[in-house]
Amino acid sequence: MSKSAETSSAKEFVMRPHEFETIRKMAYDFCGVDLEGKQVLVSARLGKKIRELSLPSFDAYCDFVRKDQSGDAFTAMIDALTTNHTSFFREMKHFTFLQETILPSLPANSALDIWSAACSSGEEPYTIAFSLIQKMGDAAFSRVGITATDISTRVLQKAKKGLYPATSLSSLSNDLMRKCLLKGTGQYAGSCLVKPEIRKLVDFRQLNLLKDCSSVGPFQLIFCRNVMIYFDLPTQQTVVDNLVSRLAPGGYLFIGHAESLNGIRHSLKYICSAIYRKPGGRADSGSSGSR
Repeated sequence: MSKSAETSSAKEFVMRPHEFETIRKMAYDFCGVDLEGKQVLVSARLGKKIRELSLPSFDAYCDFVRKDQSGDAFTAMIDALTTNHTSFFREMKHFTFLQETILPSLPANSALDIWSAACSSGEEPYTIAFSLIQKMGDAAFSRVGITATDISTRVLQKAKKGLYPATSLSSLSNDLMRKCLLKGTGQYAGSCLVKPEIRKLVDFRQLNLLKDCSSVGPFQLIFCRNVMIYFDLPTQQTVVDNLVSRLAPGGYLFIGHAESLNGIRHSLKYICSAIYRKPGGRADSGSSGSR
């Protein structure tokens, strides 16, 4: 292809304002993410989709997504637009609270069901599993169940594999590395694989936090961290309502340290920074109320 032809081809995919607004509304209505001010990002990422599908314009792409009754095209669009950033033992204080405050308060031999909402590529649910194994030992394998959900099928596929670059695991102690991970060799040199028995503790599922979440739970613990900062207040309210509905009485909700529930109606009790608790249950020791 000549240089002039390449330039002509590129011009075909310049995103017009009305096309951006259409895509922005589609993403917002589906999963609550507002793409305002991100026209360049949307154009670049969906331009690749248009070329893959040999479509003539963003308008044509929107029609293609709408007409796909399987929903696969819509999911692929959201996957392309979603930026997922996470790490192992991110916001360490939450895992210290889990080990030192929550676990000692549980009845002996009781089951512990946990939800990692918006789990991205799996670092958070596996960190939860590592923390529990570190504190509970082999008992974790018979007492713990972790449900991990995300709207993106792309990141869920990565999470299920449990394969990560060794450089991303620097926050783990050598003891925890030995207990929980297998060191890659050959073509996998420089990577580590979460051990199969630990991967079995985590049930990965696709789930939209804006839709009915009754297919999961209830849970004693819910982690939904660094997600609501991307939502406007009405969307945050919907997400919190859905989370609280799946939280067992006396259960804990963890949000990101950059987030708060200020301005959101809820019945949770503030415990400490980014940790809230649902009234009820055997450990209830205070009155409820929004903060």
